[in-house]
Amino acid sequence: MHSGDVSPTTPKLQLQLSIPHHDPTYYIPDGNTVLLVENTLFRVHRSTLTKDKSTFDSMFSLDSDLRSSSSTPSVTAGPEGESDDNPIRLQGDTAQEFRALLWALYALPPELTLALTPKANTSQLFNLARITHKYEFRSIEAWALGALTTIYTRPTHSPSVQVEDVEGPSLVQLTELASLCEQRDLLDAATLRWKRLLASGKDIALAIGVAERLNLRTLLGFAYHSMMLQGREVWDNDALLTRAQRIRLLSGHYALGRLWERLPSEPPVISHSPRCTGGAQVRCNQAWGALWRSTLDMGRQVLLIQYADVVGKLMLAESVTKALVEREIPTQGMLDGMPWCKDNVLAAVAGKVKEVQESLADYFTDVV
Repeated sequence: MHSGDVSPTTPKLQLQLSIPHHDPTYYIPDGNTVLLVENTLFRVHRSTLTKDKSTFDSMFSLDSDLRSSSSTPSVTAGPEGESDDNPIRLQGDTAQEFRALLWALYALPPELTLALTPKANTSQLFNLARITHKYEFRSIEAWALGALTTIYTRPTHSPSVQVEDVEGPSLVQLTELASLCEQRDLLDAATLRWKRLLASGKDIALAIGVAERLNLRTLLGFAYHSMMLQGREVWDNDALLTRAQRIRLLSGHYALGRLWERLPSEPPVISHSPRCTGGAQVRCNQAWGALWRSTLDMGRQVLLIQYADVVGKLMLAESVTKALVEREIPTQGMLDGMPWCKDNVLAAVAGKVKEVQESLADYFTDVV
């Protein structure tokens, strides 16, 4: 190395990197408030930051009260926020997030309209939602979350298994944001994307970790169920799984196996037609019980469905029941005892599938 070369770790370069620089867009010459975020200086209008009854409104009001009550003149570089030498320092934020906030506060209508189209900058909207939640810009937060929800629920947006935008937030980040802001529609969109990943056998341990950390019960159940179906060898070799999670997988396998053994004797309740009364209703219930056992028995005979895959077997039973009711396959007299209620069994089976899916997390519990 030549003597004139500068190493990336030299004190001179470190000093250069630590010197704050002006933001190229939001260091506004006629602004009256200077803020430092990371290593970037922003100069903006105080009145703009106090919109929407945000935290900045309270912050500046408190600062004004403190100044008026102070009898000691400042001997430093002037009041905080009035110069580059004494900026207001925002901790825990990134320059990208604060830049997204200023974009929303200063943007023209055409720019805001663009955020509701397929050309939207999802990273910008993500950063905007995070920082507006923190500083309580309630209406802007709701707008940003609504825009993100529109994007991620749009049918044309990433319909395949590939669920993450190249330049947008990761699926983990999107899930964390939806959970933080309690945005149910966005959380449902993120969960749907997780389910697509789980169905392809990808990032299952990651999904378990995210769901446990954020207490997302529906996602947690699907993630544990997907990992269970991968088999013991996969669990033991997945470095992301903890010992406690492996124990929960064993517990879930046992509990779901027991559930499968009970199900034939516990047909879901069906709604009877007003015409189905008295002895007819007794015969209807008997016929329904026999039909329920027959459709579940098909799950026992299909070798490709694992023993503890109750969800898979119930979905097979649902398909068979639908085919019988709609006469797509011979009924062999199984529907003769329920002439007025056979259509209602579809709702009963679908309800059972949904019930088991939504309660999956309850089966993967710690062993006491």
